[in-house]
Amino acid sequence: MTQQPYHVPRFFLRQKVTPFTNKYVAQAANADGSEGQVLAFAQQKRLAFKEQVTFYADESKSQAVFAFKARAVMDLNAGYDITDPSGAALGFFRKDFGKSLLRSTFHIEGPGYAGTGQERNQLVAILRRFSETDFLPIHFDYVSAEGQPLLSVERRWAFRDKYTVTVQDPRVDFRVAAAVAVAMDALMQR
Repeated sequence: MTQQPYHVPRFFLRQKVTPFTNKYVAQAANADGSEGQVLAFAQQKRLAFKEQVTFYADESKSQAVFAFKARAVMDLNAGYDITDPSGAALGFFRKDFGKSLLRSTFHIEGPGYAGTGQERNQLVAILRRFSETDFLPIHFDYVSAEGQPLLSVERRWAFRDKYTVTVQDPRVDFRVAAAVAVAMDALMQR
């Protein structure tokens, strides 16, 4: 297995809610489990007709580092391309709307791998759909067609959404994992 130059084995994603946008900060995980260096900052406009999120080096938004964009407008099974600042493809993901009715399901692809991610716990998935609370845990495990772990995304207990993203497969680029984690948070709120 070839390791991506942008492989980050574990990082944290924290959401900041503002009136018209969701903002996200991705930070590396230090060896002791604390939050480390800021890896990327993203901002997602709510109620956009064609979803596009750009990730920047920091909150000044002076240097774009990667982005994801929907292939279609208002498509429930829309696919999203993940690209570097020059527009070169890094990966792809899509929400599987039919399977997501009872248990959120996403598909992911990148150089040398493809897989599916689902909520780990079926009961919690169903409770989330019929509950007004946003504090239930969200745990996703992405695996290849052969059943090998690719990455996992777990919402940590906090007032605002905080996720721990663990990337088990060295072929999975940090930028793909971060894009998928942000998209999961944004898309599951619909």
